[in-house]
Amino acid sequence: MNGDTIQIFVTMLCYMAAVIIIGLYFAKRANKNIENFYLGGRTLGPWITAMSAEASDMSGWLLMGLPGVAYWCGFADAAWTAIGLAIGTYLNWLIVSKRLRRYSVVSGNSITIPEFFSNRFHEKKKVLLTISALFILIFFTVYASSCFVTCGKLFSTLFGFSYHSMLIVGAVFVIAYTLVGGFLAESASDFMQAIVMVVALVAVMIVGTHAAGGVGAVIENSKNIPGFLSLTSMANPVTDADGIQQISSGAPVFGEAVPYGLLTIISTLSWGLGYFGMPQVLLRFMAINDAKKLKLSRRIATVWVLISLFAAICIGIIGRTLFPVDPILISASGAENVFIAIAKAYLPAILAGLVMAGILAATISSSDSYLLIAASAFAKNIYGGLIKKKAKDREIMAVSRAILIIISLLGIIIAWDEHSVIFTIVSFAWAGFGATFGPIMLFSLFWKRLTHPGAVAGMVTGGAMVFFWKLVLKPMGGLFGIYELFPAFVISCIVIVVVSLLTKKPGKAIEEEFELVKATFNE
Repeated sequence: MNGDTIQIFVTMLCYMAAVIIIGLYFAKRANKNIENFYLGGRTLGPWITAMSAEASDMSGWLLMGLPGVAYWCGFADAAWTAIGLAIGTYLNWLIVSKRLRRYSVVSGNSITIPEFFSNRFHEKKKVLLTISALFILIFFTVYASSCFVTCGKLFSTLFGFSYHSMLIVGAVFVIAYTLVGGFLAESASDFMQAIVMVVALVAVMIVGTHAAGGVGAVIENSKNIPGFLSLTSMANPVTDADGIQQISSGAPVFGEAVPYGLLTIISTLSWGLGYFGMPQVLLRFMAINDAKKLKLSRRIATVWVLISLFAAICIGIIGRTLFPVDPILISASGAENVFIAIAKAYLPAILAGLVMAGILAATISSSDSYLLIAASAFAKNIYGGLIKKKAKDREIMAVSRAILIIISLLGIIIAWDEHSVIFTIVSFAWAGFGATFGPIMLFSLFWKRLTHPGAVAGMVTGGAMVFFWKLVLKPMGGLFGIYELFPAFVISCIVIVVVSLLTKKPGKAIEEEFELVKATFNE
């Protein structure tokens, strides 16, 4: 490693040390009991609630995946995705957060999402609890793999080490950190990491714009690429059999722009629907110390998201001007390194190290959430709820840590392909959570007539339809080529309503709980 690379490495090590210190600081408090370990004892303030929710949600795809999409195929795909996410963020904080915070307390003081669903319907056989816990295990394992891919790409690109060795190093660090501190450490560090992420994005956007010759120069360059700046068409990189973009006379080769029609726009906007089913965000709603403070949290979260998404897209567009034929960036997978390329080329080494820490921040803030929630789904809900109902807190936490390691190993296996595209992995897991938990969450909070059979049928249908649409229907193209979240979400809603109306209405105790939450909602 040369001098600049060593400075970047040392800066990132200092950042990682700070994260570990936070974990150790909260370790004793986190291990006091299950509620503290999984939900922080419902003690989060509005700023930490907002910033940790968004940092854990966005992950490394915000700094690598989204800029990579913008660099590879232009404005449309990235912009419509960002618009959908911004709308979804605001609506989730507006209509779900306060109601879920209060309902989770009323329904047996629920501290996990599966537990909330189970308590909401006064389950005896724990069917909903089991199904939701299994889906969380499946989709968060996929999600964790996307974070490990980010670690592998980041360190291999920066330091020249092999992707696989860096993948393992990153995973080990995340596992160790999550094992130590639990939810409190995760949320506190996520607050810091959210700040690092947004500062890194804005800094790279500004420096990149200046290096490219200003906004005008970036726009002029982009206009020369068919469909690159359009909202109704998409750039079409010409690639060989290995997915490498062709170069002619020192310039990247593009074909005719690909139309980006209304159905595709609706499909891409549907990313926003995913928020209603994201456990890592929903848990923050449940963990805040006062439901009345969620209004402030909503404003903070929305502003953070708008700034971050805008900067991420701009970085991808700017990158096409600065590095049109960089050998690292001439594939869909390689394009996700554009943030790193700009930071390394145009920032002093120490500042570049801080910016790279932004990617690490995004990865850590998400993967620790994913691993902790997935582990809790098995340990608290399946092991402690079904297998050994009298298990003590320490025993459940021990099982949780063991499951966390197993999930991480599976995530490493999924991430082992160094040509993995972060955005693609995240989009599948996002669809899975959105369609599995989004509809049932909305109906649970706002429809008294929702029945237990309706909830079970809707959850299973949503989760299964994501797999069926992605693996069976989507390859057919045409109408079936839309993002799997949208059809799976809609079909799940239809199933919930139909089955609920065809089955016996909920019992009196369930309805009384619903009315109690409704009555206190506007207080």
